[in-house]
Amino acid sequence: MVKVYLQEACLRHQFIRSKDTSTVVERPERLRAVNVGIAAVLARTSELATTARGTSSSTASNKDEHSEDDLASAISKLNIAEPSGHASTQSIVEVVKSSAKVNILNHAAVKYIHGDIGGDVYLEKLIKLSQESRDKIASGDIELPEGWPPGDLYLCPESMDAVQGALGTVCEAVDEIIGDLSSTSRAFVAVRPPGHHCGEDMPSGFCFVNNVAVAAAHAHLKHDITRVVIFDIDLHHGNGTQSIVWQINEETYRVKLEEAYGAPAGKPGLQVFYGSLHDILSYPCEDGKPELVQAASVSIHGPHGQFIENIHLDPYTNEEDFYRDVYEKKYSRLLEKAHDFITATGGTAKNDILVFISCGFDACEHEYESMSRHQRKVPVSFYHRFAQDARRFADSMAGGRLISVLEGGYSDRALTSGVIAHLSGLGETETVKAEPDWWKLDNLVALEKATKKRRGGRQSVTKIEPWLEHALEYLAQIDTTPPSVAAPLSMALRERTKPVSTSSETSTALPAPKAIRKRPKQKVAVKQEQDKVSVAESIHPQGTTEELQTSEPVKKLPRVILKLGPGPAKEEPYSH
Repeated sequence: MVKVYLQEACLRHQFIRSKDTSTVVERPERLRAVNVGIAAVLARTSELATTARGTSSSTASNKDEHSEDDLASAISKLNIAEPSGHASTQSIVEVVKSSAKVNILNHAAVKYIHGDIGGDVYLEKLIKLSQESRDKIASGDIELPEGWPPGDLYLCPESMDAVQGALGTVCEAVDEIIGDLSSTSRAFVAVRPPGHHCGEDMPSGFCFVNNVAVAAAHAHLKHDITRVVIFDIDLHHGNGTQSIVWQINEETYRVKLEEAYGAPAGKPGLQVFYGSLHDILSYPCEDGKPELVQAASVSIHGPHGQFIENIHLDPYTNEEDFYRDVYEKKYSRLLEKAHDFITATGGTAKNDILVFISCGFDACEHEYESMSRHQRKVPVSFYHRFAQDARRFADSMAGGRLISVLEGGYSDRALTSGVIAHLSGLGETETVKAEPDWWKLDNLVALEKATKKRRGGRQSVTKIEPWLEHALEYLAQIDTTPPSVAAPLSMALRERTKPVSTSSETSTALPAPKAIRKRPKQKVAVKQEQDKVSVAESIHPQGTTEELQTSEPVKKLPRVILKLGPGPAKEEPYSH
């Protein structure tokens, strides 16, 4: 069973700078594409489980010659509309609609990652900017301060609801997965905004806080997790996560050296392996800034207490070539180096290890061409294969504890197909195994047509296959997002010029249904691009924005961040 966490508050982070949202790819509607993928997995795996159970039953007894062979009747027994409880399910997925949240000014893990030596400067600033955003825009100004890239960042008064809800949900997932009474050891957390580009106090790339880093800190402070593995499979390098990980490892290494020279021993510090698979030609390295390219190419394992592995995506010709020549020979090194990290830091004797996946789907073959224009892609099946391999790694190294957190992924088709493959890989069993046809193009198109909303909220449904009908039933239970707004057919490339100012509480389960301490100075600018496309290409027109970076001072990450904030006993806990 894989627990899938949804958070409705994440829909409240919206672009309000203008009515034209055609170039905004980090949009609330992308969560609907994720939900469509979740619904498809529920339908497909429930169908397989029902078939397997029916075969077993008919083998044992054949007395009921008129037993239902109608799948709809079988699915109706799943009671997906029940608002609570944990009834027996026929799917590998359990959906949890979370309303957990944290107070970012009074939460130990948030302050561990994003706190400041002189007070919570960045966090307080973020709240203030969010609160004032509508008034600033109404007065003809922009809601962001100088130095924050307005092409890939935006705020509205409700943005902090989304940020605090996302953090609360990932922390809730940590508590559930590590808890003694947990019914599962794996989770997928579908929240936004994403987080892996955000460092200690500098947002970028749609990210305002680092969800995975905060979740890792929460696991350390509350549950005594001392070793964390982070696999980042987003198209873009997680420069924010790597910077934070470097700082955490450096602090732990310094303390160990002091203890070796006679300082009193304290509580074991946190050690983190960060392994990223990304396109070195894309953001944040697209402009070729040497410090960013170098950070995204680091491979260091042990010296100075660092455990970092960066692997660059390569083009491929077909799936056979991808797995034989690229995945097996190159990409799987992430898992090998993570294994070496566990071995070098004490092995598996202690129950102190947790695995995360920073799961972006923007490297998917179905992503917008303007987002992945360097042709550094992966087939949809990659998300299934890597989930399987990460699951096996967690089973052997971390007691099975694995939490995948949504990062990027912007076209509906990339998100839906990636989620289908990824969840299937995380949760499949001996009797319920995914079939590659589930994410084949014809089935994706059929799913898009069936789930596309018409005016008035109606689905575009005529007569459809049983699995699509059941996917619609599941989607109706889990989705509250508005219909997508189609992108325009063409958009000219914007000039790369400096922008100017312009005039918890409860959870409901659905039982079935610096990089281096002295970080380089950098300035962030924006490029937005949209390719010309044909309506016939897809149910959802392709074309979107992409961001670039140039240079602006970024505050040096102080070592003392790791000691800021009250201990866990003083924090105002989120509730769930």
